[in-house]
Amino acid sequence: MRPSNRTPEQLRTVTLETGVNRYAEGSCLVSFGHTKVLVTASVEENVPGWMRGKGQGWVTAEYGMLPRATHTRGRREAAAGKQTGRTQEIQRLIGRSLRAVVDLKALGERQVVLDCDVVQADGGTRTAAITGAWVAMASAFDYLRAEGVLKTDPILDQVAAVSCGVCDGAPVLDLDYEEDSSAEADSNFVLTGTGTIVEIQATGEKRGFTRAEFDRLFQLADGGCTELFAMQRAALGRPA
Repeated sequence: MRPSNRTPEQLRTVTLETGVNRYAEGSCLVSFGHTKVLVTASVEENVPGWMRGKGQGWVTAEYGMLPRATHTRGRREAAAGKQTGRTQEIQRLIGRSLRAVVDLKALGERQVVLDCDVVQADGGTRTAAITGAWVAMASAFDYLRAEGVLKTDPILDQVAAVSCGVCDGAPVLDLDYEEDSSAEADSNFVLTGTGTIVEIQATGEKRGFTRAEFDRLFQLADGGCTELFAMQRAALGRPA
């Protein structure tokens, strides 16, 4: 039995609350169990210098953990004067994941910045951030279309992410911190609504994992993301 008493294929309680920031064009407070991430989507009427004149936009992300997101207070990275390698890796992953489902030409020469701030961490912060960032971005595009700034929706597909791992010899879905810290193998799957793969991160922590175990992890992730896609649409009031 898992520490949370969940079945192997069961997600933690997931919530996606939109409109939580009155100033951002789009926002979402996403919770995967005790993990909570506030995502805001800001639209800027410019693009990075290297993209100017190309007639298309850009989607990027910044990620950070608030000082008391964990059991003990962590120092703000700004106070240290630089981001950790982990932070840089995660925000690049979020940016890649969102760009994979956006028509950058339909966006025009605009940039969407997704700020993902971890309010509380209990495992799976990057997967929660990606799942919530899609909702925040979609909300921002809905706003821009309502304002007449965009004529068409730049979103091509949904994207969501979930963690999986091998714990006590059994593949399980959506690891919390207790499971993640002791897993024999862990992975993060970023999948789209049409079934394509954006990214898979899989690591043997205490041992190598078998092809059969990997296939089961993929199956669990596919089922979990299907549930997340439905939750994303519900959060935006879109048809199932």
